[in-house]
Amino acid sequence: MNSGLIGYVARRLGQAVLVLWAAFTVTFVILYLLPSDPVSIMLAGGQGGEQATVDPAQVAALRAEYGLDDPLPVQYLHALWRTLQLDFGTSIQNGAPVTTLIGDALPQTAVLAASSFVLALVIGVGIAFLSTWTRWGWVRTLLLALPPLGVSLPTFWVGLLLIQFFSFRISIFPALGNEGFLSLVLPSITLAVPVSASIAQILARGLRTALAEPYVETARAKGASRARVHLRHAFRNATIPTLTIAGVIVGNLLAGAVVVETVFSRVGIGRLTVTAVNGQDIPLVQGLVLLAAAVFVLTNLVVDLLYPVVDPRIRVLGAARASKRRTRTAERTLVGSTS
Repeated sequence: MNSGLIGYVARRLGQAVLVLWAAFTVTFVILYLLPSDPVSIMLAGGQGGEQATVDPAQVAALRAEYGLDDPLPVQYLHALWRTLQLDFGTSIQNGAPVTTLIGDALPQTAVLAASSFVLALVIGVGIAFLSTWTRWGWVRTLLLALPPLGVSLPTFWVGLLLIQFFSFRISIFPALGNEGFLSLVLPSITLAVPVSASIAQILARGLRTALAEPYVETARAKGASRARVHLRHAFRNATIPTLTIAGVIVGNLLAGAVVVETVFSRVGIGRLTVTAVNGQDIPLVQGLVLLAAAVFVLTNLVVDLLYPVVDPRIRVLGAARASKRRTRTAERTLVGSTS
């Protein structure tokens, strides 16, 4: 493997560790600065419970059991050490290990996110491709108006609208739950709407820019068909800006899952996040935040490694920059040895 590539991956992994540490630290500080007490919330029966009914002695005993009566720096170091061992502690709300709760909820959210991403990719690429392929101006205008509309629509409103029509009015798909393939259709469509809009916007702009490049004109002059020009020459270069926002797309999927799983009463990471935040379940919230940060970091690392595969010019330019750095280092070494 190229030594420059190894160094690059090592640097990115170091940055990933710093991002995860920052996410853990910020989450810890914010949760512990909240005025409410997670143990009192648990004993009062949730966020809406009456604090007056909580026994102070019982609260003190549970705080000691969970280590919440230790000084804040001690709690932070204990939590950080457990996290380094991949032990996120025990949920304050139900006493189960955080890793077990996340492991049970993750498959449902992963299936929802994957199906939504595939659907969003098909819709987004289709809109972008057709908007630059068609010669009818009104069709192009209509297609290009869809992405801004999709981005502006609230996710919960789209979900409620789909439930009202497809579940209550014509009764094709179930409105709630995780049972079977049909229960996945409406949540996937709801989550795919804003993601497909983002893909369509960026990819359509990239295709229009690529189709105006001189190499496209050269390909047309050589007799390349419209399909070859679009797919072989323009589309490959237009995907680079779309890859750049891959982290944003993944973030939209994770954030949208919270809303979608709440609207459709699905058991998953999104619903687990809402419950953990409402109950100020500090270990569970920290585990969920680290999971989201890890997915985001891994996605961006994969995207960076895919850039040279999509566009070989990036690899060439990277090598040229590395060569210039080595030349400058050699020149400095030579000057230092002769002075």
